[in-house]
Amino acid sequence: MNELISKRWSPRAFSADATVSDDELRTVLEAGRWAPSHGNSQPARFIAGHRGTGTFDAIFETLTRGNKTWAFRASVLLIGCVLTTDDRGDIPNVEFGLGLAMENMALQAVDLGLIAHMMGGFDKEAAHSTFAMPADVRPLVAMALGRQGDVADLPEDLQAREQRERKRLPLSETVFTGTWGQSQFS
Repeated sequence: MNELISKRWSPRAFSADATVSDDELRTVLEAGRWAPSHGNSQPARFIAGHRGTGTFDAIFETLTRGNKTWAFRASVLLIGCVLTTDDRGDIPNVEFGLGLAMENMALQAVDLGLIAHMMGGFDKEAAHSTFAMPADVRPLVAMALGRQGDVADLPEDLQAREQRERKRLPLSETVFTGTWGQSQFS
């Protein structure tokens, strides 16, 4: 397995002093642009803002209270959206396309020495309204992007979560053959 995959995680301890350059942000977004999508529909769209801009602040205001306790230190906040229609009609599997784009972006961030944390905890209706999104666009996920900060800067409950061991279910519990529950791998 490529080390980029095993090194990717979702930290919350961002450095409030660090920045992400426009070139780094462009590189991360280019990685998302090259993600596979259903029929090459490319449904992923993004709203992005650097810390200190109105766009960052507007994205920040849509976040849930828990995410606000740490995301203000990120260098960039993004909202990942899907375009649900194109000239062929409804686009199938738009969530799949955005998910692949976001993972490409997270892996590219790791490659650049950045950290990324995706968040479902934000007000999608507020984001839709705030950014005057068309009716056929749906905001689905937010992302904080930046550089690793000090875990001690996080609220106490998040410090423990930040430092716990990362775990993944073994393939023996997630890959089946023949019938459901019959493991492909022992």
